[in-house]
Amino acid sequence: MTGYTIRQAWIASETGYDTVDVQIEGGRIANIAPQLDPVGTVVDGRDKLLLPGFVNAHTHSSELWQRGAILPYPLELWLAELYDFAPADPEQVYLSAIGTAVETLLSGGTTVVDHLTIMPGQELETIGAAVKGYREAGIRAFVAPLIQDQSLPSSIPTGGTAQVYEPYARTAQETLEMMSEAIAQFHRPDDGIYIVMAPTGPQLCSDELFAGCNELSDRHGLCRHTHLLESKAQKLLAEEKYGCTAVEYLKRLEFLGPRTSLAHCVWLNDHDIQLLAATKSTVVHNPLSNLRLGSGIAPILKYRQAGVNVTFGCDGSASNDSQDLLEAIKIGSILHNVTDFDYRHWITPRQAVSMAALGGATGLGMQDQIGSLEVGKLADLVLYDLTSLSLLPRTDPIGLLVLGRPVQAVHSAWVGGRQVIADGNMTTVNVHQLRQELFARSQWDVDRQSPTRDALEARYRSVMGLQGD
Repeated sequence: MTGYTIRQAWIASETGYDTVDVQIEGGRIANIAPQLDPVGTVVDGRDKLLLPGFVNAHTHSSELWQRGAILPYPLELWLAELYDFAPADPEQVYLSAIGTAVETLLSGGTTVVDHLTIMPGQELETIGAAVKGYREAGIRAFVAPLIQDQSLPSSIPTGGTAQVYEPYARTAQETLEMMSEAIAQFHRPDDGIYIVMAPTGPQLCSDELFAGCNELSDRHGLCRHTHLLESKAQKLLAEEKYGCTAVEYLKRLEFLGPRTSLAHCVWLNDHDIQLLAATKSTVVHNPLSNLRLGSGIAPILKYRQAGVNVTFGCDGSASNDSQDLLEAIKIGSILHNVTDFDYRHWITPRQAVSMAALGGATGLGMQDQIGSLEVGKLADLVLYDLTSLSLLPRTDPIGLLVLGRPVQAVHSAWVGGRQVIADGNMTTVNVHQLRQELFARSQWDVDRQSPTRDALEARYRSVMGLQGD
């Protein structure tokens, strides 16, 4: 593997910034010092800011094909629309994984957690297509097949009325067997590809499926990931089904822990927050999709004050509708200035950067390997051009990066010591060709109808207390 020396880059110090050289050898950070003898390829770091790569800690890559297509609906009805227009073949999954990787990398992320929608009857082909895309793009990828064993209508509270649901396409046992095969075929940490046990959420998964996920996770040392209390309807459903909160339910199932990350976490109470802190579980904050779907504002400042590890995710491109990680970090930081008027609790730009990098790594059990600029850690690094118009005039580099609107600011990026961006351009992906393929395989779709949403809308409005036509 080619070595690199980044010369005279700015890095954050405790009180300001230092100018240093950074050597990359064998895929890791070999040395950090003010002046080093160059090794390998020399990269000019003058007037540039070097940071650890961020983690896009929750997304759904295949939603790229529905970007901008779904009108404003709450989560449960939005999901019904999404289910009716899912990708139809593995080639689409492959292209959307590459697209997700490229957008993440160009906005400062070097790791992605893909809660991957899998096509019934083509489960392993779906996973393989995403893995292929991420390998080619060169991003570190935690592929988390989105698994469930209950049908979508069961995720809506019944309001006390009896309901009969169609069985799901796969049983819990069939799903767990499929995941065992996926682990055998695709889990390759040394190559930067990780399989994650990722049930959709308690609203669509049985106790049997969660127990099986725990067993496979423990046997193979895998991370765990799930949606948790994204919407008020999910809060009501948990009380209806379990007689307790969904957090208490996951604690009872022994799903929580240091290798568990939980997307959204909007509707938690104070006791729930203490449970997450005690189990060292990670919350993935997805502010843009929570706003887009009207789910609510997660009490992130409360989580941080309680000692809960928090990081950021873009969520899928049909509920955001972007994979701009810097945008998610900005909104996820300043959104909470209106939820707590004690400004001493507000998230500073430096805290936001740490949450996005080391916080994301911690949620994946990778805090000893990535997430900070330390000798011996994997070289997952991003170099920002401080002469970019969007990062001028010269004030505070990290303040500009987080609070501004950086555009084309990433100069270089490395993942495991492999340079994937140089001079602002992808080295692993022909972006022009990708754009052409995405355009050719899609079509304008502004007048579609969703029979699944139509079937669920009346019941949803009833149980949520929404009156009128």
